[in-house]
Amino acid sequence: FQLYGYCYQDSNDIPDTLTTITELGSPLEMIQLLQTSWEDRFRICLSLVRLLHYLAHSPLGSVTLLDFRPRQFVIVDGELKVTDLDDASIEESSCTSNSDCFMEFPARNFTLPCSVEGRCQSMNEKRNLYNAYRFFFTYLLPHSAPASLRPLLDKIVNATGNHTECGNAIYLFFPPSLSVSSEFTQKRVKSANTKYRRVPEAFIPDENYRCWPSYHHKGCLLSVFDVNEAIEICDSYSQCKAFVLTNQTTWTGRQLVFFKTASNHIMPDPDKITYVKVTD
Repeated sequence: FQLYGYCYQDSNDIPDTLTTITELGSPLEMIQLLQTSWEDRFRICLSLVRLLHYLAHSPLGSVTLLDFRPRQFVIVDGELKVTDLDDASIEESSCTSNSDCFMEFPARNFTLPCSVEGRCQSMNEKRNLYNAYRFFFTYLLPHSAPASLRPLLDKIVNATGNHTECGNAIYLFFPPSLSVSSEFTQKRVKSANTKYRRVPEAFIPDENYRCWPSYHHKGCLLSVFDVNEAIEICDSYSQCKAFVLTNQTTWTGRQLVFFKTASNHIMPDPDKITYVKVTD
């Protein structure tokens, strides 16, 4: 979380007061996140993995968030950031045997090894990792994920849920997944039988319909790899009679496209290209 400044003062009412000024983020609402596109949810999980990696290797040592719940995070520019560090701890639990390294969660429990130094090995890191699984990965990663990435995502979810991997290993899963996502990005589409007339520098301002998931709450705005995928999507909706390619892209580079119910009113727009379904 970006710290812009702080102010320390000692008042009569509250001694040793520290006020921080941080960047503004949006509260994390899980219901809303589940209604967003898989690309956006994957980006949030990717930022969470980066956070887990940092907490495990911070300048202070391994840091655990004792209150690791969605309300402790905000969304800033599409990425997840922790906003409340009151319950952060760098203390690794001391132990004399493995039984002292018992971690209890609502759904399952774990016992970690006790090191020769008398500390529970990687307890801070493992606690963060399992909480990330039960509050975020299990909901945000599998739901409506691209078929080509599901084996990798299942591996990530299972590894974090079963504690078979540490945070370092999970961190290594994600950069390859971005290159693997080229298979998601370069989606193979069927050859379309429907013909479309290309109208350059044109836009359809109205004729909207709602679809899910959409980047626009009043219309059907989806991301595509190319025109062929846009055609496939339009063909899959009975109400779709045209679509408009914009010059906007998602964070993965996919192009945003408006899908329309008609093409009765076309307006000039140098930044857009309209495709109209040709009817017999």
